[in-house]
Amino acid sequence: MYVVCNEHLEIAIDEFIEIYEQSPDIYELDKVSFTDWQSPHACYYCDRLPKYLVV
Repeated sequence: MYVVCNEHLEIAIDEFIEIYEQSPDIYELDKVSFTDWQSPHACYYCDRLPKYLVV
């Protein structure tokens, strides 16, 4: 699972495919919510605000 900004979305997709050998599901963080999970405050790769959840 990756929580990433716009700039790192493509990298997260490529890594996910390399590890799991399948395409990920991609969600916009502002359009989804989970009861037992809060989004990190920074991108997995940098300090920017994350926009996407890659799972």
